[in-house]
Amino acid sequence: MADIPLIKTGAEKSSATDTSRTSTSGTAQPTPAASGLSGGPATNAMAMIKCPKCGADAREIARFCPKCHMTLRYICPSCRHEQRHGGTCDKCGVDFVKYLGAVVSSQKVQSDAVHERLQSRSNLVVNLLLIPFTGGLHLLKYLFSGSRQQRGRG
Repeated sequence: MADIPLIKTGAEKSSATDTSRTSTSGTAQPTPAASGLSGGPATNAMAMIKCPKCGADAREIARFCPKCHMTLRYICPSCRHEQRHGGTCDKCGVDFVKYLGAVVSSQKVQSDAVHERLQSRSNLVVNLLLIPFTGGLHLLKYLFSGSRQQRGRG
């Protein structure tokens, strides 16, 4: 017959582990992990850094100085690398100001194109609504001036 491993119940497991922790007097002794004593340095202490502007202590994970609100951690807009100084990224070498300027200018071009398209649509709707009052003259003017602008761009 094959060997079948014995499975201990929860009560048997706890009694087996408790016997290893009892002293000669029969009382249970707390383990180092249970009492928070690991024999090493305290793990609750947070690493602190000094603010370069005012010299105040701040936690290492802080983004801003708690006293003067200076930025203590910078994130590269290109590669998301975190560092303690601004200017250029240590990892990819991107200049923060130039990169953000290029991104903003490209976004401005896109938003200007969207604004132009919405403006053109709203002008068409306004001219359609004014047909009963103007006899359609403004609509004809709008349509013909738009076709000339289209030819001028192309």
